Amino acid sequence: MSRPWPCWASRSIPACGTARSSRRPVAERRGGPSSASGITAREAAPDILLQGVTRDFGAVAALAPIDLRITGGAVTALVGPSGCGKSTLLRLLAGLIPPSRGHILVGAETPDALRRRAGLAMAFQDAALLPWRSVRGNVALGRALARRPRDPRADEALIGLVGLAGFETWRPAELSGGMRQRAAIARALAAAPELLLLDEPFGAVDELTRERLNAELPPLWETAGATVILVTHSVTEAVRLSDRVLVMTPRPARIAADIPVPLPRPRAEALAATERFAGICAAVRAALRSAEPAAGPR
Repeated sequence: MSRPWPCWASRSIPACGTARSSRRPVAERRGGPSSASGITAREAAPDILLQGVTRDFGAVAALAPIDLRITGGAVTALVGPSGCGKSTLLRLLAGLIPPSRGHILVGAETPDALRRRAGLAMAFQDAALLPWRSVRGNVALGRALARRPRDPRADEALIGLVGLAGFETWRPAELSGGMRQRAAIARALAAAPELLLLDEPFGAVDELTRERLNAELPPLWETAGATVILVTHSVTEAVRLSDRVLVMTPRPARIAADIPVPLPRPRAEALAATERFAGICAAVRAALRSAEPAAGPR
């Protein structure tokens, strides 16, 4: 029998993309199959392909036909108005619900097959840590749910990598919002996912903590080599973190614009003050504005 999808990863919110990424191949970004960081690296992350994907809820069409290709190993940000169908798309990619029409492939398999073999992980605005477990216990849970062998040393390395060294025995109620989010990301990375789905993971923290996490976490995603899909309502965050930004219309949702982000990595905070960065943000905002009237009443 297949293992049930863990409760902390069964919520939802979405993402996707199409143009090819400018990121280096995964094998060039990492030193080998495993890392002293505690993150298990992979030689190739899967592409994601959506062909004619729709989703209806009764008489309500949530998604118009969507055709997209997301490059393996890239970070794709999805932005759009609230209620536009981002959550539905993320649930489709997680294999939690099937499309009404069309097909989704992650590499050569369906999202449901990937989920059943624990090949994906999710992190949310609410860190959704188990309150009775310590930071160490929550990170170890990610590895256990992915059916990976226990590796306390790797877990400790991951905890240190997300800046929680010294807090291994602390429980979620004793941590700040930013610390809980770090623990949730470490738990997701401990699963060595091929696909990492992030639903506004920094939405519940203060602005300074958000900026710090924006700077500290992308190198971890790059080390892991996973295909990352990020949902955010912040245009600047989308541009800073991603290789491309997909702009979604109100429902029935479609992809209105696919905007590449050809900025070098690592991306320092000072990058946000450059004309190039501002120009990409302006393009995303213009696409959001133009998408609104095209979709009609919500």
